[in-house]
Amino acid sequence: MALALGIDPGKIAHARSLARGVADDVQSFIEKRTTDSVERATVRLLGLDGVNDDGVVLPNVLSDHLKPRLASGIARPVLSGMVRHEWPIESLALAVSRNEIDLLAEGPLPDEKIRPLGEKLAADALGAIDTAATSRRDLIASLSDPPAPWLYVIVATGNIYEDIEQATQAAREGADVIAVIRSTGQSLLDYVPHGATTEGFGGTYATRENFRLMRAALDETGTAAGRYIRLVNYASGLCMPEIAALGAVERLDMMLNDCLYGILFRDINPDRTFIDQYASRLLSARAEIAINTGEDNYLTTADAVEKAHTVLASCLLNERFAERAGLPARLMEVGARVRDRSGDPRRAIA
Repeated sequence: MALALGIDPGKIAHARSLARGVADDVQSFIEKRTTDSVERATVRLLGLDGVNDDGVVLPNVLSDHLKPRLASGIARPVLSGMVRHEWPIESLALAVSRNEIDLLAEGPLPDEKIRPLGEKLAADALGAIDTAATSRRDLIASLSDPPAPWLYVIVATGNIYEDIEQATQAAREGADVIAVIRSTGQSLLDYVPHGATTEGFGGTYATRENFRLMRAALDETGTAAGRYIRLVNYASGLCMPEIAALGAVERLDMMLNDCLYGILFRDINPDRTFIDQYASRLLSARAEIAINTGEDNYLTTADAVEKAHTVLASCLLNERFAERAGLPARLMEVGARVRDRSGDPRRAIA
């Protein structure tokens, strides 16, 4: 097989084999463990949203309360509390927040008591993800899918409502993909902010409401323009699985998601990063969300020649870890933005 770059296919196969060995070894570690954000994503998918009386997000209320039991999973004690008290999950979390009940002291109910509720809520969560994926396919079929290369435009005002103004104007002018840059430092927040936000720094906070607002605005603009407009955000940092879960149900189309970037550039615990990227990619695979990996950002902070081997290794490992999470090749994208030959930055393409 002749390749345009003249690279020996045998060397590519060998490199992929080495990456497979690394990823498979790490995968055996991943599958035996969980993280705070994986468990918070779980309760979000079980239907939990909102904040307590002090403005603390409720998924964090439950995960902090159940910290001693977190390694064995949050679902069993939460479902036990819902069945025992006959409360929806938000009422349960609020009661925990007000110190009205102690799920640790109550202990879990037998599996047969909680399984019907767990199966129902899991089916509801998967149904919401599948509905979003179906909606995307239907909209693309009824409108049109812009031909590649796609025009990729970034908005980053810090105010979701101003972002929407910029994004919809860009879409009317021909943008095919809108990327909402996150507020500076959000990758290091160990919670997902709640609600619509207007005070980000260098970007806009990734929240479920912000996802919903931007998705609705782009759908309206795309319908008027007769083409589907894609939406991008970041499933990275300390809340990678939670943001992936929110993006899955609110129909984002691409997520910046990398197995190494948080380790190399954000000093995040490697164990947590590898576990979180697996959970987030499982969700993206189900939701048919493409992932953009972080190699372009590597090259903004390091010499492209000196660090070329690092970037190449990252590409190979990202590919293998994505495969292990069931992400098909069509949903794996290298995170890179280039200008067209005119040099016009407005013609940036993904």
